[in-house]
Amino acid sequence: MDSADQITFRTAPGVAEFGAPEWDSLAGDNPFVGYAFLAALEQSGSVGKGTGWDPLPIAAESADGTLLGALPSYLKSHSQGEYVFDHHWADAYERAGGRYYPKLQIAAPFTPVNGPRVLAGDPAIGRALLQAAETLCRQNGISSAHATFVAPEQRDLFREAGWMLRHDIQYHWFDRDYGDFEGFLAALSSRKRKNIRKERRQAAQSVKIRRLSGGEITEAHWDAFWMFYQDTGARKWGTPYLTREAFSLIGEALADRIVLVLAEEDGKAVAGALNLMDGEALYGRYWGTLVDRPFLHFEVCYYQAMEEALARGLKRVEAGAQGQHKLLRGYEPVETVSAHWIADPGFRAAVEQFLEAERETVSADRVALAWHMPFRKS
Repeated sequence: MDSADQITFRTAPGVAEFGAPEWDSLAGDNPFVGYAFLAALEQSGSVGKGTGWDPLPIAAESADGTLLGALPSYLKSHSQGEYVFDHHWADAYERAGGRYYPKLQIAAPFTPVNGPRVLAGDPAIGRALLQAAETLCRQNGISSAHATFVAPEQRDLFREAGWMLRHDIQYHWFDRDYGDFEGFLAALSSRKRKNIRKERRQAAQSVKIRRLSGGEITEAHWDAFWMFYQDTGARKWGTPYLTREAFSLIGEALADRIVLVLAEEDGKAVAGALNLMDGEALYGRYWGTLVDRPFLHFEVCYYQAMEEALARGLKRVEAGAQGQHKLLRGYEPVETVSAHWIADPGFRAAVEQFLEAERETVSADRVALAWHMPFRKS
């Protein structure tokens, strides 16, 4: 960045205002901050009016209008669909007479996947974008700005900008040069290996498992998956986050980056899991079922994802937020980080004190969890 006066910062009503090649040149390979995924959410009404997720990307542009950097950001009127829980912060601030919402959320909506949150090749532009986010909040009475599931390589950028970092735990599976699923099982203790084989046998007793990608996925498959997704959404969130149209748009735009796992009984799909991928990882995103079958969830969401990753030469599987039960199935506890900027100095000090204590607890939990992994001890 040659000089600040050559850069213009502005907000836009959505990523659709930018060109896909322009946006994707900054977004890289991560599918969840790419133009296709974010634009599909906007076009389908999954974000926007009435959802509490109002698209508000912050852009840095050169004098000739070239996009130099961006924040995939949203004005939020609630804290749903983030997977980093700050409801108690909101309650405390509002009990003290403050107004927590709206807040600025820099994120891939409904997606607890690590990725770039500052889309800029030049670190100086990245720092300026974070300053622009802070200025936007101050000038408009917005209480705070939050960046969730920040990629490891960007955490220092937020820290150096003075944002507070919050730590949590997810469970990821890593291919340790296993070769195939039997190679993975060979790395486990005998008892855990037998348990996984038993689970897979029982899950397969009544269903046929299929993995579909690209042109194999039809609208009929999305119709079936929509039913599974609605069931899960109704039980977990009350209202599903994505509309039916979102699956068609994502399926069309990202077909070759999708792996749809379906479980069928008598030729009818009764359960499924949706995964997206980039060149390194498979990301488990949504799951649902219309039947209650032993271990079907583990088979469709975890074991099939591991097999697909092994077949494609991917290095890891990220199976979403939470779930200590993943440990016994070979998924390892890893650190996730979110970054937070708060305008009110007094409230910021209170949150910072809370985060210091929480970090110690999370660090101790991660060490303790590692002892419960199923691998053979040397």
